[in-house]
Amino acid sequence: MSLAVSAIGQGLLWAVLGVGLFLTFRILDFADMTVEGTFPLGAATAVAAISNGMNPLLATLLAFVIGALAGLITGLLYTKGHIPILLAGILVMTACYSVNLRIMGRANVSLLGKSTLFKNHLLAALPQYFDSVVLGTIIMVVITTIVIYFLQTELGQGFIATGDNQTMARSLGINTDNMKIMGLMVSNGLIAFGGALVAQNNGYADVNMGIGIIVIALASIIIGEVAFGDLTLNQRLVAVTLGSILYRFVLLLVLKLGFSANDLNLISAIILALCMMLPVFKNVLNFKHILKRGLDTND
Repeated sequence: MSLAVSAIGQGLLWAVLGVGLFLTFRILDFADMTVEGTFPLGAATAVAAISNGMNPLLATLLAFVIGALAGLITGLLYTKGHIPILLAGILVMTACYSVNLRIMGRANVSLLGKSTLFKNHLLAALPQYFDSVVLGTIIMVVITTIVIYFLQTELGQGFIATGDNQTMARSLGINTDNMKIMGLMVSNGLIAFGGALVAQNNGYADVNMGIGIIVIALASIIIGEVAFGDLTLNQRLVAVTLGSILYRFVLLLVLKLGFSANDLNLISAIILALCMMLPVFKNVLNFKHILKRGLDTND
């Protein structure tokens, strides 16, 4: 029971990453590698700020702002510098490593004995692991509601149009470069925000905690879409959170089967690859079914 509650809590906290990457991967239609740098950047910023006496909530919001600035740099390199988005993301991701070391002063910093969002009277009174479930639920409801509302505004519709068809969007007077920059800023701000939450929940920040983050965020998106089928845009945002929780249960099952925790990144990549290839499998099965039916008809 406690492991299931822990998986739900972890899924809710990591779902922030899924929603952040959804904005670029699904709406703007490109994968942003900056996230592997902004996740530990958010963690480093929040942990360093809390260690120096800042309120945990303000430290977490500061992580969002710093992450958004990293997204701004990627956006400028991409739109104004005409550097391919993949390379622009890798450049900023690489730079973030040094920035994280500067912020923390060393490779990792502990929050032992420090106040965090998870250490307050309300959450402390809850049973074990329920603190992450309660806080994660509140955060995901707020974030998902804000994103859904934003996408329904005129600015949000321009953002969606940019991802759907840039040429059409420009013909409608939409500044697509600004939309891309905005999307990268919000996306990386949310990723850094998620990094700050995970760091506080784990009790430390490490410069290497961003490795494989994009796979985890993609898994939340893909598993949610595969599990729940055809959905509206708003429903897909909710499905990201549910996909993140399902992904945590899959990892829990893998550990229960006796696999090492060192294999989790490998297993995550395999799971994601299989989920992304599922439409291919479906098409092959449908083709075989149609072919068989055609042969039976001829007989």
